[in-house]
Amino acid sequence: MRVLIAPDSFKGSLSAPAAAEALARGWHRARPDDELVILPLADGGEGTVEALMAALGGEWRTTRVHGPLGQAVDARWALLGDGGTALVEMAAASGLMLVPEDQRNPLRTSTFGTGELLRAALDAGARTVLMGIGGSATNDGGAGMAQALGFRLIRSDGSTLGHPAAGEDLEYIASLDASRVPAGLRQARLRVACDVDNPLHGPEGAAHVYGPQKGATPEMVRQLDAGLRAWARAVEKHIGRNHAGVPGAGAAGGLGFALHALCGAELVPGIDMVLDATRFAGKARGAGLVITGEGKIDSQTMRGKTIAGVVRRAREAGVPVRAFAGKLEVEQLEGVEGLYEIRRHCTSDREAMDRAGEILEQLAERAAASL
Repeated sequence: MRVLIAPDSFKGSLSAPAAAEALARGWHRARPDDELVILPLADGGEGTVEALMAALGGEWRTTRVHGPLGQAVDARWALLGDGGTALVEMAAASGLMLVPEDQRNPLRTSTFGTGELLRAALDAGARTVLMGIGGSATNDGGAGMAQALGFRLIRSDGSTLGHPAAGEDLEYIASLDASRVPAGLRQARLRVACDVDNPLHGPEGAAHVYGPQKGATPEMVRQLDAGLRAWARAVEKHIGRNHAGVPGAGAAGGLGFALHALCGAELVPGIDMVLDATRFAGKARGAGLVITGEGKIDSQTMRGKTIAGVVRRAREAGVPVRAFAGKLEVEQLEGVEGLYEIRRHCTSDREAMDRAGEILEQLAERAAASL
């Protein structure tokens, strides 16, 4: 039997490739004659580039960029073997994990480094860019990224913003100048993985929903939301259309908005982009079983997470699914015929994290033996 092993990462414990290898080792011990196809996955957040590289191959690159607080950061990205497709992850340049907890303040953070990363990919010859935008530290509406790509941000007094734009700068931006934007940006195809459908501003927008996670107080949230509204008006004045309500515009503190409105990017559900890029449908076709998993399976799992995408595509291929989790908060999952939990075999969450690979291997062996 052919078994497709396609997990996401088990955050804090195992990367997607490491989880896939652990599942494969356990399965092979019980059923050594099965053909195992390993396909690490991600849903657009941190680890997306690593998962795509494991599936597609390519060359790692490192570019020194400005971090979310302006500090120097060595950010990794990848160029696939075709030389024309780049994999970029905004978290590598503008991620929340790059900001110490006591310094988290989305009024001060910028996506400038993400723009530098994107520009590095275009300068290297990429004409297709697959981009994950999960895990951001920012709420600048993508204004900092736009600057790094060559857009000049003009204040209402006519002066040009001379430092990387942060959330606190948005309310003063009145217009944009694109005369210095490289032609390669207009010719490139950008596909952006985002796993939320929030608009740019308003009660369901970037500031109100995600600002507090990045260190924003209620007063900061109000200031950030007002800034995003002003930024949306400036961009509308520049391009002649209002994109603030586009589903996903509020992703990554509004980075989705700027990528879509100013760069022509296509915003797609993260897991769908990854499943398409890794040719999941072709690999699932003819398999006897798909194995997937991630750190936690709960009531939100089937709302755009990796397992939801895997179950949907496996169902289309007529293949059953079994799923593994670090922690289970549901007793069953639609479309999944078997659920397995690491935490059940440990005395604490810490032990479950520390022994995740070992126990995942054991659970896979038991699952295989039960067939």
